[in-house]
Amino acid sequence: MIFQKSSVEEDRYGVEPSASKDEVETIVGPSVNVEGDFASEGNIIVKGTVAGSVRTSKFLTVELGAKVLANVRAGSAKISGDVRGNMKIKESLEITSTGKVGGDIEVKTLIVEAGAAICGKVSMPGMENCEKPSSAKSKSSLISKKSEEIIAA
Repeated sequence: MIFQKSSVEEDRYGVEPSASKDEVETIVGPSVNVEGDFASEGNIIVKGTVAGSVRTSKFLTVELGAKVLANVRAGSAKISGDVRGNMKIKESLEITSTGKVGGDIEVKTLIVEAGAAICGKVSMPGMENCEKPSSAKSKSSLISKKSEEIIAA
């Protein structure tokens, strides 16, 4: 399911095509359950449940009590509810103290309040070639091997 505002509707209802950054275009109410692909070029506020995928080039807000069971792509986002899916956020992601994210996150700027919950991998630009630390097991096996070499000598 793809939701897009046509220019005919904008002209008919007197809505300017270039809505301000703070203007909300789509609200999924608390009693609404959306299933399928949910896409908008404007800001989205989720108060109900969305399952499938969510995409906006602007701002996504998932309010307390809301559930998003979907992969998410957005310009920026603020999560106070529950998101179960991977998130790819172009600019900033804020997870409030009541927010829960279960999935991998790719974002430029991450803000996490105390009490928030994340279960997944977080990746940010500039860290593509980071070294992963060796596990304790591999270090101990190297030490044992060197010890054996010293004893044998």
